[in-house]
Amino acid sequence: MAISAAQQIKETLARRIMVLDGAMGTMIQRHKLDEQDFRGNRFADHPSPLKGDNDLLAITRPDIIEGIHDAYFEVGADFASTNSFNGTTIAQADYELENAVYEINFHAAQCARRSADRYTAKTPEQPRYVVGSLGPTNRTASMSPDVNDPGKRLVTFDELVVAYTQAAQALLDGGADVLMIETVFDTLNAKAALFAVMQLKEEKGLDTPVMISGTITDASGRTLSGQTSEAFWISLMHGDLLSIGLNCALGAKDMLPYIKTLDKVASCFVSAHPNAGLPNEFGQYDESPAQMAEQVREFIAGGHVNIIGGCCGTTPEHIAALKKLADQYPPRNLKTREQAA
Repeated sequence: MAISAAQQIKETLARRIMVLDGAMGTMIQRHKLDEQDFRGNRFADHPSPLKGDNDLLAITRPDIIEGIHDAYFEVGADFASTNSFNGTTIAQADYELENAVYEINFHAAQCARRSADRYTAKTPEQPRYVVGSLGPTNRTASMSPDVNDPGKRLVTFDELVVAYTQAAQALLDGGADVLMIETVFDTLNAKAALFAVMQLKEEKGLDTPVMISGTITDASGRTLSGQTSEAFWISLMHGDLLSIGLNCALGAKDMLPYIKTLDKVASCFVSAHPNAGLPNEFGQYDESPAQMAEQVREFIAGGHVNIIGGCCGTTPEHIAALKKLADQYPPRNLKTREQAA
């Protein structure tokens, strides 16, 4: 009997470091797209400007999104992250596109699924997988946006659960193998997403693996909502996670201490997908693939990670360098709850 994608992934992670893809936005920017690219025929008469709503491109320019997935798979990535970072009713409200959220997520997963299936057929010894991306939304459930009204909130836990349930269901319907709650700056938002996913899995009888990746916002070593990486793990460890990790905000050099902490305390796999350094004054990322790989070497050689990838500013060239590095070292040893510090 064929084993599930979830079981395949767990068995592979016990054997080697797996590679997540790199930035989606960085690659989309290379195409110099205009308003028409975002509208396509589907949204031709939409009343609001849509340029910049990258999630729509899985519907209006699937050729571009699939091409980006292909480029990352071509250099050896195991996982394609769906182009659905802002695929919730909460985030899409900025574009008056709440009604398009199911389509956005479904088609994002389909673009990645088609690409993954093509590359699995090319390299059956290295199956490729689709990671459904659930971004943090543009609202925070645990902090007030108004310094004069500390009790004010722009979103509730229950509203987040509804939004994440809809997005997650569409990603699964579109063919996602894994769900990743990513770029978490507010742990309460992440807990709502995790609750939604766990409830969905239970209702549907699914064994879909769940990844969570937070973001440490500055040198304080804390998330925006104030947690250390250890506290972040403790708040979410009940979720039967495939992995816990960090992405975005920091380059590899600055991220390393917090990944080391997760390595010590986590009883699941650990992931890291840092930026290509920090942005320059023009918002561009200057760190070359070789420079980034040299900084990531300690993550891998030190046995701190099971999954490595790239976030802002990274390209297929960066992922190729990380894949080459990952193939040289064994993965982090998975700890039991008793072994974790």
